[in-house]
Amino acid sequence: MTQTNYTLVTEFILLGLVDTLELEIILFLLFFVMYILTVWGNVGMILLIRADSRLHTPMYFFLANLSFVDVCCSSNITPKMLVDLLSEEKTISFAGCFLQMYFFIALATTECILFGLMAYDRYVAICNPLLYPLVMSRTVCLKMAAEAFTAGLLNSMVNTSYVSSLPFCSSNVIHHFFCDSPPLFKLSCSDTHLNERIIFTFAGVNMVGTLLVILTSYSYVLFSIFHMHSGEGRHKALSTCASHLTAIILFYSTGFYTYLRPSSSYSLDQDKVASVFYTAVIPMLNPLIYSLRNKEVKKALWNVITRKGIPSFL
Repeated sequence: MTQTNYTLVTEFILLGLVDTLELEIILFLLFFVMYILTVWGNVGMILLIRADSRLHTPMYFFLANLSFVDVCCSSNITPKMLVDLLSEEKTISFAGCFLQMYFFIALATTECILFGLMAYDRYVAICNPLLYPLVMSRTVCLKMAAEAFTAGLLNSMVNTSYVSSLPFCSSNVIHHFFCDSPPLFKLSCSDTHLNERIIFTFAGVNMVGTLLVILTSYSYVLFSIFHMHSGEGRHKALSTCASHLTAIILFYSTGFYTYLRPSSSYSLDQDKVASVFYTAVIPMLNPLIYSLRNKEVKKALWNVITRKGIPSFL
């Protein structure tokens, strides 16, 4: 019986996005500005919803939770990436790597569920307006949000435990700018097919399941919108739904491309580009997407700017 000696990996090396100093400086400045805009935009959205009582509705409650998730997701990855762009040694400890991975998967899962809840909220509001205050009460919304975060943490616990249990002996160099399951599978010196199937199944159930809820909800919503007699009501409903659908398309297209395609077709360089979108670009764009086409948000923002809403912060 042959025994294989595995070298204990205590840290990983993140190769990052580029390998030239000039590009690293340019990307540092770019991602630093994007991170500031992400934090400013999402925290601003949370405070704005908190400040204006007219935004104390289920739709904006879930939007505030989405902004919180986006800030956390970006903060989980971007600061480390910024440090690595200016460092010669781009190392991360074994525990730090899987802690980063744990929070990333938990937050991404929670975001998927929140998108589904937001679609369901629009379905109830537009298709069953008389039942809306009962079905989407404050207690129900709090339970839904708590369950979304709980599901994210539990799903991530299972995923991270499967990946962290793999033996890493061939290399400790991760061809990525953060710790994610596809590049880590490449480093394992054992057969990872079972682990990959498990991760694929969990990702598929989460993404496909929530997407089905979204598609079903918006099928009913669009049917109801086109049967509205009020042109103003139709325009308002379409404007709100268009913002949500734009954010969904951006998030799910990159997510499906990265996690729900055969492992044989993985391209780590292409995955890096897709990963930039859902870890840096989308969290920055979401506040803009939900505010630029939303009259209620723009009106609340104007009230805060003109100091009418500032006392509500206190």
